[in-house]
Amino acid sequence: MAEKLKIISLGGLNEIGKNMTVYEYGGDMIVVDAGMGFPDDDMYGIDVVIPDFTYLIKNRDKIRGVFITHGHEDHIGSLPYLLRELNVPVYATRMSAGLIQLKLEEHHLLGKTKLITCEAGETVKAGRFSVEFIHVNHSIADAVAFAIKTPVGLCLHTGDFKIDATPVSGGMIDLARLGQLGKEGVLAMLCDSTNVEQSGFTKSERSVGASFDALFRGCEERIIIATFASNVDRIQQIVSVAARYGRKVAITGRSMENAIKVSTELGYMSIPAGTLVDINQIKGLPKNKVCIVTTGSQGETMSAMTRMAFNTHRQVEIQAGDRVIFSASAIPGNENAIGNVVNELYRKGAEVVNERAGALHVSGHACADELKIIHALVKPRFFIPVHGEQRMLKVHAKLAQEMGMDPRNIVISDIGKVIELSHNAVRMGGVVPAGRVFVDGYGVGDVGAVVLRDRKHLAEDGMIVVVASVSAEDGGLLSGPDIITRGFVYVKESEGLMEELKTVALEAMERSVRANGRDWTAVKGDMKNDISGYLFKKTRRNPMILPVIMEV
Repeated sequence: MAEKLKIISLGGLNEIGKNMTVYEYGGDMIVVDAGMGFPDDDMYGIDVVIPDFTYLIKNRDKIRGVFITHGHEDHIGSLPYLLRELNVPVYATRMSAGLIQLKLEEHHLLGKTKLITCEAGETVKAGRFSVEFIHVNHSIADAVAFAIKTPVGLCLHTGDFKIDATPVSGGMIDLARLGQLGKEGVLAMLCDSTNVEQSGFTKSERSVGASFDALFRGCEERIIIATFASNVDRIQQIVSVAARYGRKVAITGRSMENAIKVSTELGYMSIPAGTLVDINQIKGLPKNKVCIVTTGSQGETMSAMTRMAFNTHRQVEIQAGDRVIFSASAIPGNENAIGNVVNELYRKGAEVVNERAGALHVSGHACADELKIIHALVKPRFFIPVHGEQRMLKVHAKLAQEMGMDPRNIVISDIGKVIELSHNAVRMGGVVPAGRVFVDGYGVGDVGAVVLRDRKHLAEDGMIVVVASVSAEDGGLLSGPDIITRGFVYVKESEGLMEELKTVALEAMERSVRANGRDWTAVKGDMKNDISGYLFKKTRRNPMILPVIMEV
């Protein structure tokens, strides 16, 4: 029986972020992207979310390389965690490789990782696969799509893209090559679905430059702009406009400093001489000669913009009259955090300008009409929408049908599901381990569902610790039970309740010792049940209860 091509998404389906796709044929595998996601509000203490690498670790000997479409966190963020487990070559364009390098340095992995830089137009041989890099437009320089040649046929993996006829740098998406591949025959296309619900076309990045010009012209106050660190073209436009109006530019925020360092070294940004100044030098400059570019457009707690708003930034304090521009749209779920920062800025007398005021941000993702152009050019036999939540994948499938595709040739998958392709057929073929792995500090995966459930319980209901000391000789009570609470009630104002709890704990303990002797596990269980029942009746609350019995 002929081998089938297997395509498995380990992230990026039915979610936004942590994109990762595996292509497998016989004894060879390649991985496209290794992204991370951000935690939901109820994931207390979790820093980032990464894909489950179990399947890759199990098949480590088959992996011929990791191919990166572009340098955004949702495509490269989990790479260090993957490379801790596996030693495989990583292929990326120059900008992506520059950003990956910074990550690997931070994780002390640079020395042992083979990082290979490729240009658009190049093809890399990887086992039975060959991968061609194709230039696309996106909100970061050097983004590519992949044409993946397999023994079964050609797959086109678009990565994140838009069609921008007037990009700030790097030329328009290579539609000619996509059309050529379409003529030669494409077996399957995996295509970005992020903006499929928006009709029409995404505006060109260049349109943002004109909006900035209008905001700089005639402004006598300081200008502070928050944007995504990775959007080098946006930062380039800000720097150019600032230079045009004689303003010095200061950068704050670690990811912003890193991105500018990489992009200027690689020639993706050109900063007019004397424009960039150290953030510590702006104090001595007149207000109308200052422009500060910062991270924190999403209201992230530790970001430079948030620290400025809440007076904890060491070098910059918001002053009345400052013109603060948010050049980014809210990522779903971040609206409240951004709202808090904006309210604080208004409280300090700043003027806040966000995208409601005009074209201060354009998306890096294709809208419906652009996606139609890609479908028309590529004409794939099979279509697999990726990078999106369920509704986006469904809307994208409908768009493909409107373009004349047979619904039976469209596959909406889920993470961990195996899609099997032959020359002329597609089917679902089982599942592999997949899901979310939580990173908390240095710990990867040691915080699971049970720990999160406990954290949620503690956050919502607090905890009560009941401590009693008993004699090791005869099991008699020596002291206690004492009640310690955290996050439940303010003890000084609830002394009555605390006394009642002691009585309940003591009665439960005595009753249980009579019934179970010195089986302290059973005694603790009884104490827990009695206290829990009593508290719920009295307070309608359900804190976590931890009985502790010490034999002395």
